[in-house]
Amino acid sequence: MTFTSSTPFDTIPPMTRRQFASSAAALAAPAQTKPARAPLPEFDPGIKIAWQAGSDPQPEDLAFVNQVGLNWVTLSTSGAGGTLKNFQRIQANVEAAGIRVWSIGNANVHNMEEVSLNLPGRDARIAEYQQYLRDLSASGLRYTTYSHMGDGMGSAERALVRGCPARPYTEKEIWDNFTYWVERAAPVAEQAGVLIGIHPDDSPAEASSGLPRCLFSSIAGYKRALEIANSPNIGVCLCCGCWLEGGQRMGADVITAIRYFAGRNRLWKIHLRMHPGSASLDTYQILKTLVEVDFRGAVIVDHIPDAVAGSKTAWARQLSHTRGLLARAIGEVNRPAGSFRPAV
Repeated sequence: MTFTSSTPFDTIPPMTRRQFASSAAALAAPAQTKPARAPLPEFDPGIKIAWQAGSDPQPEDLAFVNQVGLNWVTLSTSGAGGTLKNFQRIQANVEAAGIRVWSIGNANVHNMEEVSLNLPGRDARIAEYQQYLRDLSASGLRYTTYSHMGDGMGSAERALVRGCPARPYTEKEIWDNFTYWVERAAPVAEQAGVLIGIHPDDSPAEASSGLPRCLFSSIAGYKRALEIANSPNIGVCLCCGCWLEGGQRMGADVITAIRYFAGRNRLWKIHLRMHPGSASLDTYQILKTLVEVDFRGAVIVDHIPDAVAGSKTAWARQLSHTRGLLARAIGEVNRPAGSFRPAV
């Protein structure tokens, strides 16, 4: 049947499963000719301390952000909320309160086992991710975080162990699956002008749930992945807590990693962890290093301890503490040489 612009919609037959799969594969396939690359985002100078404001911040949430002196939030969506219309709605709501949005995540495409493990539906999921990038761009947003882990997800066949894949995977398969994704994601990110920061494996390990964690459990893995991507739009979301948990297997400490990735303009978001008894580290030295390398991305605080007076009290304490450390770091880095330095 041939269709024209005048063909009545209700006379068009529905697609078969095979036709749908073929169309998803075509949408997800790498372009034969490279699309025009949008200019890389140019962020305003300064470190953006942001609060994780959930999926639909209410007036009291936005009042809280203003009261603790922040200018930025990160948002998250899932399910039916991962649409351009919803992105624009919540962004307008936040901006009406005088607050700016750094990113809007979409849990539907944040960590896709179909992609990382090459399960059925992979091309359709990649096509969904590509559309997400376009929707971010249409909303005026220029950054998103992505995770590439396959453990703890469902599988195509029954597994003997809960949370494990139905069969073992080789390191080559894991790398091939990443390559397949990034060859399709990077061109769309470049065209949309969106930066993708890849989160470390959580937690970094040689293997987890029977899956090799060979990609983002070391600086060597990151270097290889960024080499494969070969794109200025693919970089790093550096979760300092995960990096610390990886210990010596990471191949570099957090400060060295910051300097390495920032020096190549591949570092766009930082997760700070200051939970006593968890992955605590010298947040002042991290913030000072970020100032030294002229980091212009976002910093969020995660895994904060509870407070008797409620979660917002706990957040206010940690965010204010972080702001104070940052102010100290800025003053230290910009202190004129030879000027008086008070004892701490």
